Amino acid sequence: MRIRRKKWARPELDACDYYVDNAEEMKGKWSEAFADNSRPLYLELGCGKGGFAAQHALKYPDINIIAADIKADMLAVGRRTVENMFAAVGRTHDNIILLRINIVNISQLFAENDKVDRIYINFCNPWNRGKHNKRRLTHPRQLEQYKNILKPGGELRFKTDDDELFEDSVEYFKECGWEITYITRDLHSEDFPDNLVTEHERMFAEEGKKIKYLSALPPVKSE
Repeated sequence: MRIRRKKWARPELDACDYYVDNAEEMKGKWSEAFADNSRPLYLELGCGKGGFAAQHALKYPDINIIAADIKADMLAVGRRTVENMFAAVGRTHDNIILLRINIVNISQLFAENDKVDRIYINFCNPWNRGKHNKRRLTHPRQLEQYKNILKPGGELRFKTDDDELFEDSVEYFKECGWEITYITRDLHSEDFPDNLVTEHERMFAEEGKKIKYLSALPPVKSE
């Protein structure tokens, strides 16, 4: 997603006590970043304007969530999203962190003691031109990293409106030994209780695009 540079982004992020810009220094310390480190830890990759992560943090106060994106300007918009949504219900944002990272190197930022319980990938860039496929967040080289940061029993949940990306991703998961536990090519036609509808999801649905979804478990490591 493209976004115009915002002059106010950096000052607002610098003043934000739940924004992390030095991810490498947090390796092994992610649990310390939250008020309650006994909660499960979820991670959204490519969080965009923060609508999903903010909804999730509000709906599930007993779960910590890290919302990650590469663009500081996008995360600054996300900060405003979080502030507005939490203020509307009078809650403090003690279970959400905004993180600026290059997701290509995600596995280098988590240690054995701070693996995550769930990964979300929502409406990421499809990168459908052949030579750009490797940039996809569901590309096999990324799936290999994700399995190393998920706890045993942890899962990945993936949503997109893009047919080509979804069908290719299904094959990626299979190639990499992941177990697809749930799959649908028309999420809104099914009674799926945990679906949090984002701005983009609503827009795509109104355009008549079917929302594709799957959840998957990584291969079990051999002893």
